[in-house]
Amino acid sequence: MSHSSSRALRLHRFERSGHCHRVQLLLSLLRLPYELIEVDLSAGAQRLPAFLVMNRFGLVPVLEDGELILADSNAILVYLAQKYGGHRWNPASPAAAAAVQRWLSVAAGPLATGPAAARAALLFGVACDVQSARSRARDLFAVLDAELAERPFLAGEAVSIADLAHYAYVAHAPEGGVSLAPYPRIRGWLAAIEALPHFIPMRASPVVEAA
Repeated sequence: MSHSSSRALRLHRFERSGHCHRVQLLLSLLRLPYELIEVDLSAGAQRLPAFLVMNRFGLVPVLEDGELILADSNAILVYLAQKYGGHRWNPASPAAAAAVQRWLSVAAGPLATGPAAARAALLFGVACDVQSARSRARDLFAVLDAELAERPFLAGEAVSIADLAHYAYVAHAPEGGVSLAPYPRIRGWLAAIEALPHFIPMRASPVVEAA
């Protein structure tokens, strides 16, 4: 839920985008006041001049914090964690910070081209080799499940923005036809994130049976 405030941050988002949800989730977990501004992607609102002024790539999310305009979901996570979260969400030590960055890179790579791409193809008609995307998703989930056997969260013993960057597209992978049934540790990790105070879910879409 958003919170009214004259100093509220403004999040330009599409409701069913995992990239947008990861930012809204951190805003909620940090108990920050924010205003949601819906961007109608189906109508091409992200290509209008007023939006392109904020992000020349024409992608959501975009965050406004006073005079600052910031695009790219992972960059926004880093900013919010550094400015408003202390070191809880993005640790300061070189090794811990590198561990988080590793997973932000995974979120921008295998997560985006695997489960996120399969879901986008089925829900929104985005051009994609769905079978290849599902295969990449299963490869990624095998790695995640193995890593979560070693520690409770992706980057260490405590939850961080690394986990938030992955949560939505992993949790909603069945919407792209990728089952989570074979991955018990992933399911436990999702439950741990969902148990955080002030957790908010992403809107669900119909689950697709894998071919």
